[in-house]
Amino acid sequence: MKIRIKGDSVRFRLTKTEVEELCSKGTIEEVTHFKNKSFVYAVKRTTKEGIYTTFEQDAITLHVDERLLDGWNHNDKVGFDYVEKIDSETTLSLLLEKDFVCLDERLEDQSDNYPNPKMESQYQDQ
Repeated sequence: MKIRIKGDSVRFRLTKTEVEELCSKGTIEEVTHFKNKSFVYAVKRTTKEGIYTTFEQDAITLHVDERLLDGWNHNDKVGFDYVEKIDSETTLSLLLEKDFVCLDERLEDQSDNYPNPKMESQYQDQ
């Protein structure tokens, strides 16, 4: 699982295995270790409507309505986006999506990523 945070926007990207695990077991979690603390990020299935976050004890958790996740591991839906209201002036943009293979070369292992649909159309154009 990868997360990208910029200002009031958080994007979670999941590999095929992680999508399968989230849909079947209801939760996935990663830990990044720092010298004095660890940072935990997770995605959890919930019975509550919509998508929302919690940030407690150095852990950010994205909670996703179980109805959204139903069949996600077997369909072509890329992901889900939601804008969470924090207070009267602040919103947090949330995105949960399947992680595609990058179009350019990367050093990271992408063998468990979803095929990039742009790659297929790129070959068709040639």
